[in-house]
Amino acid sequence: MQLSPLTVALALAAPANALIRFSCSQLVVDRIDPLVTPGMAPSPHLHQIIGGNSINATMDPTKDMPGESTCTTCQFTEDTSNYWTAVLFFRARNGTFKRVPIRPNAGFDGAIGGMTVYYMQNGLADYQQRSKVTAFKPGFRMLIGDAMARTEEEASKYRQVTYTCLQDMSTRYPETKNLPSKPCPAGIMANIRFPTCWDGKNLDTVDHMSHMSYPATGTFDTKGPCPDTHPVAVPQLMYETIWDTRGFNDANEWPEDGSQPFVWSMGDHTGYASHGDYLFGWKGDALQRTMDTPCYVTCPTLTTQSIANQNKCKAERTVQEDIDSWLPEIPGGPAISKKY
Repeated sequence: MQLSPLTVALALAAPANALIRFSCSQLVVDRIDPLVTPGMAPSPHLHQIIGGNSINATMDPTKDMPGESTCTTCQFTEDTSNYWTAVLFFRARNGTFKRVPIRPNAGFDGAIGGMTVYYMQNGLADYQQRSKVTAFKPGFRMLIGDAMARTEEEASKYRQVTYTCLQDMSTRYPETKNLPSKPCPAGIMANIRFPTCWDGKNLDTVDHMSHMSYPATGTFDTKGPCPDTHPVAVPQLMYETIWDTRGFNDANEWPEDGSQPFVWSMGDHTGYASHGDYLFGWKGDALQRTMDTPCYVTCPTLTTQSIANQNKCKAERTVQEDIDSWLPEIPGGPAISKKY
């Protein structure tokens, strides 16, 4: 799908001023992947999904997500987008696996699972948020990260897909590309930041990435300019997921060779395969109006529902399988990258 030159010109002229941060509770944990393997159920690996409850295994690009969703797990009711990541498991010494729960982020007590989502015009520490951006369009979708990556070199092309070993809930640094090698007292935060330069034409591409780019020079945080091939600056979309590893910090349960015990649902124990998917589904022009409004974290252009209400929104699992017990293998039986 492509947009007209007029739409691109208007996008380049968009005004500025906002950063929003909000909680989205868990919608469903399911073995579907409507972006990479649409229609396949079960998909190769398990995902945790948030957002509007119109999610299904196919998610045709013409689907009216705001019109078909009757609720959203996100705090802002105008947002019926879908966001998802892989699922983290703990591998015990006896070879069984347990799905790691997700704990709510700071400021969102009571949220059940899910993620914290940001839309930013400049770096997170920039309270001014002055850069001009244009909101994503209906039908827009993207992916960042590589589910098959198992080395730092393979992961290095995705600049801001990282982890933070939480000493407490305020820890934000340092960030690493690999899963932490030592127990993290407050959990492991998986950080996913998407590229911020769009080609202005394609709402998606075959690899779900080529229509997006990083800045030509510098970084998003240093306000680097977009390349000529991808001239439209869009908000930086960021996910924070806090995997509650506190119940798995007993060194006596960790591998005897001293390595870390966590494995992603696609079989990756390195952490290099972390990835995130996004299907835009905001109502009308709500996101653009918000990006054009001077506001920080919350915004008067949006309707905020209670965390109790967002927790009520659910979607039925497409693939019925045990994902909660101690399991002999990860759902789908992926090959584990570490030989125990």
